[in-house]
Amino acid sequence: MIVLYHNNMSTCAQKVRYVLAEKGLDWESVELNLRKGDQHTERYLKLNPAGVVPTLVDGDATIVESGVICEYLEDLFPAPRMRPETAGRIAGMRLWIKYIDETIHAQAGVISTAIAFRFQHLANGEDAVRARIEAVPDERKRTRMRSLIFEGIDSPLFPGGVRAFADMLRRMEEALEGDAFLVAERRTIADAVCLPYVVRLEHLQLAWLWDALPRVAGWYERMRQTPSFAAAFTDWEDPDYLTLMEARGTEYRPRAEAALAG
Repeated sequence: MIVLYHNNMSTCAQKVRYVLAEKGLDWESVELNLRKGDQHTERYLKLNPAGVVPTLVDGDATIVESGVICEYLEDLFPAPRMRPETAGRIAGMRLWIKYIDETIHAQAGVISTAIAFRFQHLANGEDAVRARIEAVPDERKRTRMRSLIFEGIDSPLFPGGVRAFADMLRRMEEALEGDAFLVAERRTIADAVCLPYVVRLEHLQLAWLWDALPRVAGWYERMRQTPSFAAAFTDWEDPDYLTLMEARGTEYRPRAEAALAG
């Protein structure tokens, strides 16, 4: 039995849950509470030394990094196929995985924390926040967390986060010019890894970023209509998170628009 260590609203966990659902696989859920620091326990760090989610355990194999997990599942369970048919398009799929991992994922943390999640941290008191930050192994992440939690949308990181997402959507619009999905006429892992970040934009009331991008809007609607969407996203939604993101995203829309305008 596949075991997935994950979090309900984690974008990286959503990618893997989508692929699991697309392939109709049964799996055992071990849900971690990231706000309580479950990902930094000694037991979990033995599985995933980076202290992030998700982690997939399949017998003797322990797989980390969401893009790697998605391709592992494709290798092990090739039907239905979630890779394109040609080498060139497979390379295109992997470039989307790389782009999301190296550029967009960190920016999702920037805009999500600056707009909404900082308030969850601050509700625990400043001492608890500082202790939580110091528990993060990576110094760069600690520095970023301090800025985003204590400064919010006034953080110098925030404008770059908004602009990075606008650029991602423009790239998607271009990629969708000839195909219904990002690298093919059917869904691939490229679509699975991009989808959580478009969902996050919608939750943060930033869907206006694709108002002038009709191909992105059509792609998103097609992805939302797949049965796997509920299994990966809707079934795991936390109403408290959604309420917070909606309220703060609406409040801060003018600041996001200003950040985009530069």
